[in-house]
Amino acid sequence: MRVLIPGIAGLLARKVAQRLLAAGHEVIGVDPRGWPGAPKGIELHDADIRKRSAEEVFRKRRPQAVVHMATVTALQVAAEERYRINLGGTKTVFDLCASYQVEHMVFVGRHTYYGAGPDAPLYHTESEPPQELGAYPELADLVAADLYASNALWRLPKLTTSVLRLCYALGPSGHGTLASFLRGRFVPMVLGFDPLFQFLHEDDAAEAIALALEKKLRGVFNVAGPQPLPLSVIAREAGRTTLPLPEPLLALLAGRAGLPRLSRGALAHIKYPIVVEAAPFRAATGFAPRFDELTTIQTFADVFPAGGRS
Repeated sequence: MRVLIPGIAGLLARKVAQRLLAAGHEVIGVDPRGWPGAPKGIELHDADIRKRSAEEVFRKRRPQAVVHMATVTALQVAAEERYRINLGGTKTVFDLCASYQVEHMVFVGRHTYYGAGPDAPLYHTESEPPQELGAYPELADLVAADLYASNALWRLPKLTTSVLRLCYALGPSGHGTLASFLRGRFVPMVLGFDPLFQFLHEDDAAEAIALALEKKLRGVFNVAGPQPLPLSVIAREAGRTTLPLPEPLLALLAGRAGLPRLSRGALAHIKYPIVVEAAPFRAATGFAPRFDELTTIQTFADVFPAGGRS
């Protein structure tokens, strides 16, 4: 199968590309950031997915499937550009899929779509709407992109669409939201709160994305790995020290004094859990994570030991 990956320069996207290449697929990447040292056999194009040059890749190479991974978080890009990348880029990818008769589209979203709040259910199912956007406006662009991808299920019936709401990925690359939070010696917590965090090893995350493509999934699916753990336990197993602080003080210190940078709305995510029910994905794909929760944390901590450079 000829597979095009917008956002291939991202570390998780690279793992997906390598997994697909090893399985015999033809892999094409579109990303202006480039990929120095990319494996032989992966075709790269230095192009922004929103530009005409990216459309030329679709026109000339006619991919059969697209794995859309060209989205960013509030910790990476400022709000205005984030909206252009996440929502504008997602719309463009679906338009190109429709124009050039792509058979299957996999949109890789995030489990933070559901939002974190005091009244949220412990386990979120795929039918639930997003919540708490008023408290966490930094998620609005990713939620909008997810909803746009989801409505392609009826808007573009000829296109098989898989919407994956993937929990945090963690591993030796040190890439991702949870890894960024654990990079320092101290892990800040809101005093009086110790939420469950759900995560899976980055290799398992890549495997899950590849399985969605190979099983030709249609629909919206939560993707998770082993059991969730309290934030304090994750910090301890990673060799970190927790630093419980009153919320107003933590908001002032975030990004300073060696603490990770947090948007104001992101504080809700270290107060309340976001845990998803992922049984439908496992049933549809046979997915079973190879790494348990403690091994996953250890693979991160081995590369990023406490007290090391962050």
